[in-house]
Amino acid sequence: MEEVRETSAWVARNSSHVTIDSSGLEKVVETMKESIPKVEWDYEGIHYFDNGPLTVQYLFVLDALNFCFWPDKDLNYDHLAKGLKEALLNDHSAFDADRLQKYTGPQLRELLKWPRSLPLEEERVRLLHEVGFELERSFEGKASKLVESCGKSAVKLVALVTRHFPGFRDHSMYKGHQVFLYKRAQIFAADLWGAFNGQGYGEFNDIGSITMFADYIVPAVLQQLGVLKYSSTLANAIQASSEIGAGTEEEVELRACSIFAVEKMRELLSIKCGKQMNHFNSLYAKKLILSQSIFFWF
Repeated sequence: MEEVRETSAWVARNSSHVTIDSSGLEKVVETMKESIPKVEWDYEGIHYFDNGPLTVQYLFVLDALNFCFWPDKDLNYDHLAKGLKEALLNDHSAFDADRLQKYTGPQLRELLKWPRSLPLEEERVRLLHEVGFELERSFEGKASKLVESCGKSAVKLVALVTRHFPGFRDHSMYKGHQVFLYKRAQIFAADLWGAFNGQGYGEFNDIGSITMFADYIVPAVLQQLGVLKYSSTLANAIQASSEIGAGTEEEVELRACSIFAVEKMRELLSIKCGKQMNHFNSLYAKKLILSQSIFFWF
């Protein structure tokens, strides 16, 4: 994950639209250091879990589809997680590799019990086909075999996922430099670790190596807290709900600067608390704004 940290740091140093306010970052760390909550992975009961290979299959499908719920205001991650859970409870073969390769858009909607087209539905179906095909070709159709081949290394798992499944290759070109973000591949490792409580399929000797997962919620939280500052052009675009295209300078800066800022927060917290904070996949900021937060301490 060093390439994620290094390239995000390079973006932060050369950013044109997003800057990190050191004083704002310090203030947030001071607020956080007194009370950092620990939240269980499935605290809302929205995920499928049977403590076995089927859970790994479920999580891999979930993380393949976990992106872009905009602009459908009624659709969110909970709907996706719960819908896939119910589908699997009703039919344990729903995510078999051969079936994943055959789903259509309407069938995916039916699987999720969703009444209308999904955002980027064709892309989601394509990813299901890709996951099913490569699992069948290289891992006996099972995501659990993929996990078993990583040797209890989250870093190796992320590398395997991004090598075999192009849909997980979350990287961009920015001012002539390649930037690595790897949001969903890292989420898969963290989901396994959280779901299995660091045991079995979730046992990774280097779970602390993964970074914050660069989505489009965390930058908004950091900006509200005064950690990130936007240029007037970017601020106006966001205020107008204008689409910020994938791979644009603005989009890469929002995500990469979030990673860099959270890494700096982690470093400061470790110093101030006298305890190593190896990884967290969300922010205390979410508790302030969304009344929830997710931290991992070890």
